[in-house]
Amino acid sequence: MTNQPPKIVIVGGGAGGLELATQLGHKLGKKRQADILLIDKNRSHIWKPLLHEVATGSIDADLDGVVYSAHAAKHHYNFQLGSFCHLDSTNKTITLSELKDELGHRILPQRHVSYDYLVLAIGSVSNDFNTPGVKDHCFYLDSNQQAERFQHALLDNFTRLHQDDDPQQALTIAIVGGGATGVELSAELYHVSDMLKMYGLDKMTAKRLHIDLIEAGPRILPALPERIANSAKRELVKLGVTVRESTQVKEATENSFITNNDAIIKADIMVWAAGVKAPDFIKDIGIFELTRNNQIKVNQYLQSSVDETIFVIGDCCAFTQDDGSQVPPRAQSAHQMAQCVEKNLLATLKNNPLSVFTYSDHGSLVNLSRYSTVGSLMGNLTSNSFFIEGKIARFMYISLYRMHQRAIHGSAKTFALWISEKVLRVVRPKMKLH
Repeated sequence: MTNQPPKIVIVGGGAGGLELATQLGHKLGKKRQADILLIDKNRSHIWKPLLHEVATGSIDADLDGVVYSAHAAKHHYNFQLGSFCHLDSTNKTITLSELKDELGHRILPQRHVSYDYLVLAIGSVSNDFNTPGVKDHCFYLDSNQQAERFQHALLDNFTRLHQDDDPQQALTIAIVGGGATGVELSAELYHVSDMLKMYGLDKMTAKRLHIDLIEAGPRILPALPERIANSAKRELVKLGVTVRESTQVKEATENSFITNNDAIIKADIMVWAAGVKAPDFIKDIGIFELTRNNQIKVNQYLQSSVDETIFVIGDCCAFTQDDGSQVPPRAQSAHQMAQCVEKNLLATLKNNPLSVFTYSDHGSLVNLSRYSTVGSLMGNLTSNSFFIEGKIARFMYISLYRMHQRAIHGSAKTFALWISEKVLRVVRPKMKLH
């Protein structure tokens, strides 16, 4: 009887998880040196930095997404639909919740999946800090489903304003969180409002859109250099965004945010994009060492601090650098972690020494739709960063997505996708209208 190949289970098909499954599929799955299984609660993948564009209809996730099952068949790994809910590290099994359809009918019962090595890449969700009313009245943009729900509400409001005879009526949107998501969403909303006239909604223009961007800290984009934040703020104000810094929200009602000083910010649509944390069920598992944001603490090799057969990557990973700071929850972090865990899993199977993870900050870019892109890039020869904006920054921002596509599709298909996007741009609407 031959020995079974080791089973590597990856939970979460985000930027890091999908890239890791793809590379391990080529290096191990294709040669049957390991059984690679990717598990995700969704059937398709969309690059998370693009969710604000899904939310505004600038891109169509049905056309621009990656279907896991089809991708798995081409890249030598397996895919299973399911929601991770429990872990038995002693018996090396994970539990997937019962799967139901939209009507509540059971598709699959609760299931148990065994593993030899487990990689947790479950990402992050918005942290509402238990602010009253937020869960009931606000949109989140943590997943494709949430982004599409927002997009449907946005289209309904665009239609309502277009057919309203009162030209003084405006669509008011309040966004809590002045990080990259809030800033980029604000600009993208003005962009799609400008495009509506191309599709018969000429009465709903950007002039009838009012956006409040609310940030609790002293400035927007607090995790980025001040020069980037100031440049982004100037562009947003120029578009018409009301940027409210040093403004804390203490409650959300059906149609307004209430601040700590009891000011009322009314809105037709309210979005919560402030802060991130790993999903709460990680805390309920009761196995891992966690940060206050539920992130899982790891060692220098990205193994969990309590079990060396469990690796952690992406937003749910708490990796402490030599200076005591945590690696930030960014797409580039997930990409680099996936590369490190790939090397370490290959080394583990060959009984070779593991590689220490070192995070390299390549800079930050914020895309203000078609109006501007600002950011900083880290120099290769020095530790200093340099500021970029305009077309160069826009090119670099797009390049980040192309790098992700290359990691999951390869160079040839990424080039083919670029060509097909150019062709489709001629025949399909510039925004999703359904």
